Amino acid sequence: MISALLTYVENKEIAIPEIQRPFVWNASKVRDLIDSLYRGYPVGYIVTWQNPDMKLKDGKSSSGKKILIDGQQRITALTAAILGKAVKNTEYEDVHIKIAFNPKERKFEVSNPAIQKDVTWISDIAPFLSGQKRLREVREEYCSSNPDLDQDEIEDVLEELKAIKNRQVGVIQLNGSLDIDAVTSIFIRINSQGVPLSQADFVMSKIAANETYGGNLLRKCIDHFSHLSVKLEFFSSLKANDKEFVDSEYFPAIAWLKNENEDIYDPDYTDIIRVAFLYGFSRGKLGDLVSLLSGRNFETREFEQSIEENTYKILKVAVLDFVNETNFKRFLMIISSAGFCHSKLITSDNALNFAYALYLKLRSLNYSPEKIEKFVRRWLVLSILTSRYSGSAETRFDSDIKAVEDCPIEEVLADEEEVNLSESFWSVALPQKLRSSYANNPVFNLFLAAQCKNGARGFLSKDILVKDLIEQRGDVHHVFPKE
Repeated sequence: MISALLTYVENKEIAIPEIQRPFVWNASKVRDLIDSLYRGYPVGYIVTWQNPDMKLKDGKSSSGKKILIDGQQRITALTAAILGKAVKNTEYEDVHIKIAFNPKERKFEVSNPAIQKDVTWISDIAPFLSGQKRLREVREEYCSSNPDLDQDEIEDVLEELKAIKNRQVGVIQLNGSLDIDAVTSIFIRINSQGVPLSQADFVMSKIAANETYGGNLLRKCIDHFSHLSVKLEFFSSLKANDKEFVDSEYFPAIAWLKNENEDIYDPDYTDIIRVAFLYGFSRGKLGDLVSLLSGRNFETREFEQSIEENTYKILKVAVLDFVNETNFKRFLMIISSAGFCHSKLITSDNALNFAYALYLKLRSLNYSPEKIEKFVRRWLVLSILTSRYSGSAETRFDSDIKAVEDCPIEEVLADEEEVNLSESFWSVALPQKLRSSYANNPVFNLFLAAQCKNGARGFLSKDILVKDLIEQRGDVHHVFPKE
């Protein structure tokens, strides 16, 4: 029943991982959901996953919390409309979605100032459905404003409205013993309609649902950094509306972004998770991170609290190192010094992500700044030249980061250059890669980056640099129409 489901949510027996993210449904969709429940229409299934039972430090076993796999928007809509809970809009402001009901017409609408003044409407159903107001109180208030209506008939209508909480909703619970890879696949598949989701989305859901080790705030740090990196004006809204985050250690760590205008590297949350996992855990497959966040011991195949706790500690440090102002700006300087003066010159997000992970890893291995700069540049160029991360990227990530950790970077890079950048590459493969009409050819962009690095001047120009032309270029199709 709806009432039981909402009780689970209030008691935190079901973790809603996305509850602190902006609510993507508009108010009219919430109204439609309530109307469907009122009329007894099907509203789909809720899918939860029982987190695996975990071995505690004292040897005892702890039952895992239920994680919401599918149905977050519907449950959030219900908590807003029925319980009167606030949801966050796209500016992370807490807003209330009030659904109004007209007993005479048996009609629902999103509450607005006109409806609030209209006595034929109950402007907000939440106080009644949540139990703050009794049926008799609501009936008497409504009938006193509408004396021509029959009180018994209105009472029957209100009983029907209250019955929304008794409507049945199908709940599918995935067992905790189900393999995590299978759960990840299920999560991605059932959420693939509309906006496609990925393993990174599942990782974010896992992080947000864990308040014990501060996952909810870590999730916000990742979200807010990626948001601020492309929308600087979001800072004032964040500061005003998310006090919990502002009071945390994460806010000062990302506050420097409010004055940052560089757009060579604007990572989204997937990029941040990817780099943090590569750097912090020396692993490339995000499915492994889901397992580690669940406390999985890869050797015994059991789930242990100590592993879960340690995973959150390592991930927190890795994320804070990612968003660190010195690290981030130093990495951007390295990229710029390689000739990449504009984001359009780097067509591979995977290559850029691994380059930042490599920077952080070499820094943690105490390489000198000069060596770090040199080897990060060379690895990035190698990756782009050979399309290194264009296929089976996670497998390649995994092998590369482990190689870097196990052997000196000089040896790893020398071996890769010998194998992938042989004489035949320069004389045969590279010319073939350049023989393309594709406007965004990554190898030609790399050639342009080389021109920028070497301070080359524009064609037939004595003063204008290639770098200036690239940084200030407009829409090429205005000059060279596709037709």
